[in-house]
Amino acid sequence: MAEPRPFRPVKLVCGILAAEEAHFEAAESRLSSAWGEIDIRSGRFPFVETDYYAAEIGPRLRRSFVSFAALIAPEALSAVKLRTNAMEKEIGRAFGASRRAVNLDPGYLTEAALIMATAKNFSHRVPLQEGIYAHLEFLFSRTGIRRLEWTYPDFAKPKMVSYFLEVRRAYRRQLKSSQGG
Repeated sequence: MAEPRPFRPVKLVCGILAAEEAHFEAAESRLSSAWGEIDIRSGRFPFVETDYYAAEIGPRLRRSFVSFAALIAPEALSAVKLRTNAMEKEIGRAFGASRRAVNLDPGYLTEAALIMATAKNFSHRVPLQEGIYAHLEFLFSRTGIRRLEWTYPDFAKPKMVSYFLEVRRAYRRQLKSSQGG
């Protein structure tokens, strides 16, 4: 029988979906206040795969991702999601927005996979706590990523794949240096 071992720390990432540059900046400021230095930023890419958020946030949406220098415990994911949900409301209030100003999608990266947090249940999502679910977004392989049936289309775009592979390389270097070699 295998004995349980503590989980390895993971690389926190957060997707930001917004229409206004000031909203991206406010989101990054709040995120870094909560989880420390942002070490890798993606570009800001047009979010055109769906209009799901357009009525709520506005037209001409863009998506970006950030990752954080400090690693976190994977079991903290639901608390991170609850905090980013509160940040979304704070940012909206700060800008006097009559609707949602930004959508924040936290998750974490391991050597093997990208896991995102969501409050929306579905058959392939695993309940964590307090109404938050883990969503396996994709798997890493030796040659890139392996999309899953439910992988969000914008996550699988070449520029996003390049970003996540860069974050994975940084994470692997962090793990190696923390193990003294």
